[in-house]
Amino acid sequence: MLAPSLDNEHPGIRVIGEVASVLQAGIATGGALHGVVSALRRGLGLRRCRLWLRTPDGTRYTAVTTPGDEAEFPGVAPPVAEWVRRGLQREGVPGGSILRVPLVCEDEPLGALEVVIPTGRYETIAHDVVVVVARVLAPMLAATELSQDLASEVALRTHEMEAQRSFAAQIVDSLPVGLYVIDRGYRIRAWNRKRETGTQGISREDAMAREIFEVLDRQPRDLLKREFDRVFDTGEVQQVEVASSASGETRYYRITKIPMRQDGEHISHVITVGEDITDRRLAQQRLTETDKLAAVGQLAAGVMHEINNPLATILACSEALSLRGEELPTGERRALAEYLNIIDKEVQRCRRIVESLLDLSHPAPRDKAKVDVNAVVEETLFHARFRQVAVVRELTPGLPTLLADRERLIQSFMALMLNAMDAMDSRGKLTVRSRVNPERRDEILLEFIDTGTGIKQEDLPKIFEPFFTTKPQGRGTGLGLSISYGIIAEHRGRIEVESQVGVGSNFRVYLPVG
Repeated sequence: MLAPSLDNEHPGIRVIGEVASVLQAGIATGGALHGVVSALRRGLGLRRCRLWLRTPDGTRYTAVTTPGDEAEFPGVAPPVAEWVRRGLQREGVPGGSILRVPLVCEDEPLGALEVVIPTGRYETIAHDVVVVVARVLAPMLAATELSQDLASEVALRTHEMEAQRSFAAQIVDSLPVGLYVIDRGYRIRAWNRKRETGTQGISREDAMAREIFEVLDRQPRDLLKREFDRVFDTGEVQQVEVASSASGETRYYRITKIPMRQDGEHISHVITVGEDITDRRLAQQRLTETDKLAAVGQLAAGVMHEINNPLATILACSEALSLRGEELPTGERRALAEYLNIIDKEVQRCRRIVESLLDLSHPAPRDKAKVDVNAVVEETLFHARFRQVAVVRELTPGLPTLLADRERLIQSFMALMLNAMDAMDSRGKLTVRSRVNPERRDEILLEFIDTGTGIKQEDLPKIFEPFFTTKPQGRGTGLGLSISYGIIAEHRGRIEVESQVGVGSNFRVYLPVG
């Protein structure tokens, strides 16, 4: 829309009209201020027109001029601050007068308008026009400064908020747990990087804003919805531990659902955190096994003499009966000898059980030396002398030595091999493998792999418990694996088992190098 034209030819009104047209945007931009200076100088025939403006830091003043009107001379700094302090000034110069009008708004000095008005009939008009323009410019400059300050403040706050948001997002993405957030419409509002690499890894871009039931489609929709609704309704933190075999091996996870109140009062979102606790669960199981073994060992040590004394008495009586049996007729003597032989075997069996139990207690300290684990395996195989079992050796040469009790390791390895032989019913293939642990270079990994009947999943957590056995009555005490476990624990190692019914078992022994 064009501005209305002026019918009045008064030079002052025309200049003010031109200045108003330049400033009609309402913001004193650099281009607009140059336009004002140019309109004043041209319209009023001024010999000089300089608009001095305070710099943003308030330390000095810079000039807005037109070409040919140099505002500064080298080494000379005009006392603009003094001009502003002294107020409106006018002084005569050859051929005219200098007028300096302060630009002040609400007692805030913003600058000054400096002009040289030539002598003539329009001198008074020019004076009045410059004063009017100065009064118009002052509040406009103040508004522009305020607008720039507000824009800078907004930009600064926006930058700070973005930095804080980015920092918070990096914290969430750096957590070693899977985390996601849903709203009351069950739509995903946050999905951290760990969730992208989990057992059901889905990228953040594919997950955001979708219903959680579409993304976690392996889980029953009704069950998942009830879990979320319980948190929304009660405001209580819900926590469960679950097992998953989605990756091919059993992993344990702790799932925690946490209510979130965006307004500080009403529950608006639910935060779900999934933590892999497999290593912790296995460590707890190992600790529990160690505690059980130590408790049984202490019990065995406490009752050893109480059991050995009756056993010695039984053997003495058996020998006495054997001597008296020589006086009996041949038939009765043979029957008595058979019963006495059974008594002797069972007493010896009881003694072996007691000795095995004592091995579970803290054994007497024995010197450890550097040993070649492959040589220990070979020696164990030599003593075992498997006849109907095929033995496959996959022993990596040149392995680092272990600081160990050689005899105790042989005892442990023998228990594992005999257990494998029993699982295969003395037929099948036993593979013995040694190598450096691919996940930790400071460990040796030994594997005893059999092709036996395998172990049921429900029995795996119990196989190292004293007296636990799946063998028929009389074929074992259930202490072999417990003793093997205790010996490996003495050497700061661990045993892990992987088994499948009908396929076989793999007992992995980890021993520290050194």
